[in-house]
Amino acid sequence: MLLKNSKYVLPLLVLLFLSLATTASTAGTRAEAQSGGQIQHLTAYIHDLQIVDGKLMLNADDIEWFEGADANRVFAERDPDGAAELGGAPDGYYIVNDSDLLTTYPVADNAGVTMQIYDHTGTIEDLDINWNEGISLPQFQKEFAKTDIIDLSQFPYHLTIKDGQVTSIVQQYIP
Repeated sequence: MLLKNSKYVLPLLVLLFLSLATTASTAGTRAEAQSGGQIQHLTAYIHDLQIVDGKLMLNADDIEWFEGADANRVFAERDPDGAAELGGAPDGYYIVNDSDLLTTYPVADNAGVTMQIYDHTGTIEDLDINWNEGISLPQFQKEFAKTDIIDLSQFPYHLTIKDGQVTSIVQQYIP
């Protein structure tokens, strides 16, 4: 990714990342009882998107996403030597993905999609972060299928599932 040279870029990116991370989701999966249905929040890598019987289906590899002190703790538990050498989780986050099992989720027709970075122009020089940019579900399908400039399957996504359907997809930016 190309960023303009400035002593303020890194601190600004860290601040924006932390802001996004705190508002997007928490580590792992949680379910909340809400009036009108069950809501579940989870973080996953999206493996692919498919139309099955006229319905958009999302195949995902669920992960555990840790930030800050939790990231440092889990990193130290899983890689004590690496944690000692680096002094904590690289970039302030840590991903646990102990299973390659894919889970299929139906996607609601009106699901919201929020992106941090994707290919807007087809030119790598134009690739830049646009924090919390809302795009339509059809546009997400189109962008996800493109892999020549940036492969969107390499980013984690925070998913909200209500009544068994994905209602929100939020891309998690990773440095």
